[in-house]
Amino acid sequence: MINVETARQVLEEVLKKGAEQAVVRLQERVYEAIVYDTGVLRSYTVGKVVGLGIRAMIRGGTGYAYTSSLDRDSVSRATGKAISLARVAGELGKKSFAPAPSIRDRFRVEFRVDPHAVDPKLKVDLVKEVNTNSMKRENIVSAVTRLGLERDRRVVLTSEGTEVEVDVVGVGLAHMAVARYGAVIERVSDRETYIGGYEHIEKRDWNAFAKEIDELAVRASQAKTPPPGTYVAVVDNEVVGLLLHEAFGHASEGDGVVAGASILKGRVGEKVASEFITIVDAGVIEGGYPVPYDDEGVPKKRTVVVDRGVLKGYLTSRDTAQELNLEPTGNARAQDVSFDTLVRQTNYYAEPRDWKVDELFEGITYGIYLRGRGAMGGQVDPSVGTYTFSIGPSYIIRNGEISELVRGVVVSGNILETLKEVDAVANDLRITTSVFGGCGKGGQMVRVGDGGPHIRTRKIVVGGD
Repeated sequence: MINVETARQVLEEVLKKGAEQAVVRLQERVYEAIVYDTGVLRSYTVGKVVGLGIRAMIRGGTGYAYTSSLDRDSVSRATGKAISLARVAGELGKKSFAPAPSIRDRFRVEFRVDPHAVDPKLKVDLVKEVNTNSMKRENIVSAVTRLGLERDRRVVLTSEGTEVEVDVVGVGLAHMAVARYGAVIERVSDRETYIGGYEHIEKRDWNAFAKEIDELAVRASQAKTPPPGTYVAVVDNEVVGLLLHEAFGHASEGDGVVAGASILKGRVGEKVASEFITIVDAGVIEGGYPVPYDDEGVPKKRTVVVDRGVLKGYLTSRDTAQELNLEPTGNARAQDVSFDTLVRQTNYYAEPRDWKVDELFEGITYGIYLRGRGAMGGQVDPSVGTYTFSIGPSYIIRNGEISELVRGVVVSGNILETLKEVDAVANDLRITTSVFGGCGKGGQMVRVGDGGPHIRTRKIVVGGD
């Protein structure tokens, strides 16, 4: 087990060896995954990461090293390596860090049932039952069901006096169904994640959850693709989260702004979206993944990136904040201790407004209702703001009413143009996270949350596969 006293001793050692500033990170993460594929148990894995990372600063140079062994010799070698790298970096060019407050705090997710202490047979039986029941349904040709269980404990100490500990437990189940209708094969997937213990798995009807996915896959396999064109669209919570996180959120990350790889560079104070759009990145919010402190020990407070359409700032780490002459926003994050930090989102979402969801459909003679269940990802270019996403089975809107289902829906455009065309935002904020993946950047993956309310945009380009 990791403990704060170990980190204190390492911090003292790295400062004695010549570091002017330092950050010490300890981590212990356990991840358990059970996968059933078309009636067969494909894998049952339990992985564990334990380690310590050290960032040293000397004459403006930084060095980072880590060790997965916490014995004295391994830690001493990692400390020496961080010092050596910092000295070399200091000779090549200076790097300064914005000041951060000194904080001592502990954040722990409360849970009733430890997911890793539950009888493995009970967990396997649950995944097997859901998967085999899915395979009994007509027109379902294959299905994959996964159970994910995670506990991630991180400790961060800094030479400025910060000592924070964050302990997060998460559980979830994911299901993917493939349906066939004639020559058409359609795949639909979804997942539910809860921040907390195994009690959340026990109280959910997962067979009903999988049945909904299976039935949507079957109906989608029998649906047509939408006529390509520019549509008035009502966009659901999940697609809003996808668009904001991928197409806008990455452009608001400070390292991309510093590097000139963001469409938002130099645009603070400009209107970049409709007046109905306010975009926030928050460390702790219902439905999201809790990040009360980043991996530099900086508090992750509510950061308003866009306020009623106007760009207010960027997400920053301590070094990008210094370069951009901003305050650190607590967005320096790392996958685990084997990596130094990058600027990353936490829980990125649009704030709700006053419309009811039903009101967004009023007045639309012909449009589309874009749904996120079954979305398959896509491509973005933050430097110019373009995006292309394959989203889930969606619906044509006719005369203000939801009409026929359509499959193979692809949306594309420029995120600033799409957001500027928003003319209504609903009051149904929903944010989700996932223990089955996260956001990838720089070879690292971190847990994130995203979402928002339903929105209506006057123009979005839609195609079919």
